Parts: sequence; C-alpha cells; structure tokens
Amino acid sequence: MIDLYYIEDDPDIAAGVREYLEQKAFRVTVCASLAQARQALETHVPTLVLLDWNMPDGSGDRLCRWIRGRWKELPIIFLTVRGDACDIVSGFREGADDYVVKPFELEVLHSRILALLRRTGNAAEQYLSCDDIQMDRSRRIVTCGSEEIPLSAAEYQLLLYLLQNKGKTLTREKILAQVWDVNGNYVNDNTLTVTVKRLRDKLHQPACLKTVRSVGYRMEDTL
Repeated sequence: MIDLYYIEDDPDIAAGVREYLEQKAFRVTVCASLAQARQALETHVPTLVLLDWNMPDGSGDRLCRWIRGRWKELPIIFLTVRGDACDIVSGFREGADDYVVKPFELEVLHSRILALLRRTGNAAEQYLSCDDIQMDRSRRIVTCGSEEIPLSAAEYQLLLYLLQNKGKTLTREKILAQVWDVNGNYVNDNTLTVTVKRLRDKLHQPACLKTVRSVGYRMEDTL
C-alpha cells in the first residue's frame, strides 16, 4: 500500500483528495499544519508527500527544504494555487519533484503520483525510525535527534533488524540467528546482551528499545 502524507489546511480539499486516493488503495494521512507534518514525519517516513504552499503556520517551501535536508530521496509534489512561473521554479528549486496547480483533476493527480513513483520507487523503505532514532539505510547513517551516532557493524545490524520489525517482540534466539548466524558468525547468548547494552548506551538509553523479560527485545514508538 502507498503511504501518503497530504499537508493541506483546507478540510474540503483534503477530504476530497483523501477519499479519491483511498479508493485507489492509498493510505492517506492529512496534516493541517506544518508543525503537525513535522511531527508525523519524525515518527514515520511515508512513500510520498503532497504539500500545499500556503499553510496557517508558515510556507510549504520551508517544510520542503527541511524534508530535503533529512530525506533526500523522499518524493514531494507541491499541490497549490500558486501557479506563476516564478513560484513553480521556486518550488522545484526548494526540492520538489513535481508541481500541480489548483484546481486540478483527481485523475491527473493520481497519474502524476504513479509516474513519480515509477521513477523513484519506494524511497521510504530506506528510512527507518522509532521515536527520535532515525536510520538512513542507503548511507548507513543513524541519528538520535540531530546527533549522528557511530555504530559498529554488529550494533548497526542489530538496530536494523529491530527497526525492520518495529512493534514485534523478537526472541533472543531469532535475533542471534538473523544478525549473527546468518553470516556464519556463531556467537553465544552473552554477545547479544553486550551488544544491546552498547547500543542503548550510544542511543542514550532510548525508551523505545524494550526488554521483554525471559524472551527478547522489542522496539516500539513511545512518543
């Protein structure tokens, strides 16, 4: 399912777009302010962002720049009444991948979205997060808030496996098999305990990394 964030403060327009795209098997989250959009993006990176320019708490181009600074490959389409050439050029300059001027036909918007995704693929799959922990898989970068966290190969693979299974309780045996044994590195149970401790220390004891007593570990959003 295509997971889409729509940043739009007009409830009627937002409802119409959401209803149409949900009929096309999209999952649409509407954000009525830039602040709400930032909060949503920090929790979960969608497949694509639709972005209005004129928002009650600021300008959409500011959010576009902020997104590009964190998720370079995340597809963004401006959806706005600002149709002057200078606005369109500015939108692309700020990092948009496409620009649609209101009023628009829903069928055309749908086609533009599909065309963009054919070019970009699902870029969201390379971005994983839990609370304020973010992982960029293509660049192998992990951040906690705004701080980049250096991890060993084992710590990175452990965090990757936990994030890929966010919300699931993973047994110690399964983690050992998937993180170490699959590569032929057979280690004892204490190695996992030590690696989890080091990972927690580097990530400043995150509440989202939970120990399930006598079973294993689970990552889940708490914010």
